[in-house]
Amino acid sequence: MQSIWGIDMGGTKIEGVVLEPGKTGFRELARQRIPTEKEKGYDHIIQRVGGLIDQLKAQTGLQPKKIGMGTPGTLDPITQLHKNANTTALNGQPFKKDLEERLGLSFTLANDANCFAIAEAKMGAAVEGAPGAKLVFGVIMGTGVGGGIVFDGKVWNGRQGIGGEWGHSFLDESGGVCYCGNLGCVETVIAGPALERYYRELSGQTLSLQEIVNRYGKQQDEIADKTIKRLIHYFGKGMANIINTLDPDAIILGGGLGNISLLYTEGLEAIMPFLFNPRLDTIFLRPKLGDSAGVYGAAMLVAD
Repeated sequence: MQSIWGIDMGGTKIEGVVLEPGKTGFRELARQRIPTEKEKGYDHIIQRVGGLIDQLKAQTGLQPKKIGMGTPGTLDPITQLHKNANTTALNGQPFKKDLEERLGLSFTLANDANCFAIAEAKMGAAVEGAPGAKLVFGVIMGTGVGGGIVFDGKVWNGRQGIGGEWGHSFLDESGGVCYCGNLGCVETVIAGPALERYYRELSGQTLSLQEIVNRYGKQQDEIADKTIKRLIHYFGKGMANIINTLDPDAIILGGGLGNISLLYTEGLEAIMPFLFNPRLDTIFLRPKLGDSAGVYGAAMLVAD
């Protein structure tokens, strides 16, 4: 039986899936989730990945030929060392090489945002919402801001492994200094914590972003209105930069902020002043796969 294996590795959990391809899609044969236990160090993380694969083998009776893996951070194509991961034990390590040597398997790695993008492009929102789309951009907007590029059914990692990382492009100085060391990154302006901080600094109150959104436009909280108008304005500006550069067929909005309905109305209107075109023809889609996107996307890395 042909099978496709994917692993989604996060800071708190590692999830694996085994899929069987068919004429109408993919059937899930097994799925398992275990704690990462990253506090026990780099070698232990590799052991956890191996243990998860063994569990999936036992459940299915199958042996993987190659495994797709979504990771925090990315593999540097030049040095072959991992970088930019918030699971810091991976940074500076030859993670792919060590996985392959210690577990005796072939791995294809991609950033978790890229896995979201390819899952939604090949199994999720774009299948019905933008059939035939050749270039899809997947957006992650939540605690942080990231993205992934899928071209002709494949992830575009880029020469430096940072393809799609629009969260660390410049947006506005008012966002302040980003954890990456640069000033005014997209993430410092429209990520959830950045918007909550903006509201708190102006109002003296601490509210969740959802609470701020709920107050918007009800003429009861001027600071909430100002915060959400800030989100809409800079969302429009940031998306226009993506569209002016890549001109994707479809953009899929993932992460917590992707659930904010006004981004699909007022947010799209806010793109137009910055767009190098008289119309906005880009298709914007809500994600369909939820928490499954990461592990399904990892499997899609080796699907063909």
